[in-house]
Parts: sequence; C-alpha cells; structure tokens
Amino acid sequence: MKYAIIAAGEGSRLAKEGVNAPKPLVKVNGVCLIDRLISVFMDNHAEQIIVICNSNMTAVSQHLAELKEKGLNGTAVPLEYIVKSTPSSMHSFYEISKYLEDGPFCLTTVDTIFHEEEFAQYIKEFNECVENGTADGMMGVTDFIDDEKPLYVGADSDMNITGFFDEQNGCKLISGGIYGLTPGAITILRQCIERGDSRMRNFQRALVAAGCRLKARLFSKVLDIDHAGDIAKAEKFLNGES
Repeated sequence: MKYAIIAAGEGSRLAKEGVNAPKPLVKVNGVCLIDRLISVFMDNHAEQIIVICNSNMTAVSQHLAELKEKGLNGTAVPLEYIVKSTPSSMHSFYEISKYLEDGPFCLTTVDTIFHEEEFAQYIKEFNECVENGTADGMMGVTDFIDDEKPLYVGADSDMNITGFFDEQNGCKLISGGIYGLTPGAITILRQCIERGDSRMRNFQRALVAAGCRLKARLFSKVLDIDHAGDIAKAEKFLNGES
C-alpha cells in the first residue's frame, strides 16, 4: 500500500492564534503531525509515502529531507516529497498523483487525527474490497461533527456512498479526510484539473458522477487541527479523555 499526505496548506488560522510552527510540525502529545502520520503508515505496511508541502514552509521541507536521509526514530522511511505551493488540496493531490498510478493508495491531510487501531481496521477492509473487486474506493467518515465547513456524505444502508454535499440534507456522516482509492481515480482527478475544478470535495463528487463504487467506513471520531484549541482537543481524544 502506498500512502500520501497533503501538507501544503499555510496554517494561517493557527498562526493568527499564536501557533508559530507550520501545521505539519505542530505537535500533538509531543509528536509532529507529519511524523505521527508517517509512523501510523509505517505500522500499516507502507510501500512508499509521498508528501507535498508548501514552498513557503522551509522548515517543513527541511524536516522531510532529514526524515528521508535519517529515517524516523531510527527506522528508514520510504519517503518521497514535493515542495510546491498549490491553489487547493485537489491541486496538491494532482501534483503527487504521478506516484500513485500503479496500485491502491491511501491519501490523507496532514492534520487528520484518528485512533490508530481504527485506521488499521480501515486499511484492512479497504484492501479486502480491492482484492475482492467490490469497491473502487473507501472513504473514512464520522458522525462526529466539529468542523466549520464539513463535507456531508450520503450513504445507503450498506455504506455505499451516494453523494457528497455542502449542506446536511439529512446526512448523518461527514468526510474525515481519509481517502482510500484505486488508480482509476487518477484519471478522474486529471479530468477535474483540465476542467478547472478545485477542492477535494469537487473531486469526490466527480468520482460519484463517474460511477465509481465508493464505500464509507465509519470512524468513531476524526478531528482536524484548524485552531489552537484543537491541539488540546486532539490530545484528550487520543489519550482517551473524550
């Protein structure tokens, strides 16, 4: 399994609230967000990990260079990274897509916080769907809503995704920013770029419109680190305090 991380945002809201570190280097329980994801991916048999970071974040690119050279906590990391500023998360995905054309992969944003055991089960189920040919992708979702602009996910009783919506429209699930996909999704991504689309939610809508079979996989809770107060929330969540 290949893994990819979108770490190209500037973290402007965090900076305005006094968090000086760029978002990928923000620490939760003493561990940088980027390092935590890489560690989780390594625990789930990462063949390769691809990261894109903002060209304005020299501290992040330097950190990635050190990880590639020296590894993480003494363990070598099969890391590739791109340093480039992009207008949206979908464009960031496009920039790293060349590494993801030859097999199933899992993509996340750098600030996605989840329980590691739930993620491991998610990867297991995604792999089973790919091997059985029963789905073209599996999206991590949650019914915990603590987001300013959530992307609502419609799903039937078998957790087949029926749509992605900006408004609730009766949906009980939202996207967790965890995307398990197969290479066919790259073709649709490139079509979105050619049309001038942006934002990951529009790419996901394009997947549904193209007839891709997408499953929703429920996580008990998924958090994002958008504000300074989210750091403490994430630590409590991971420490089993909430």
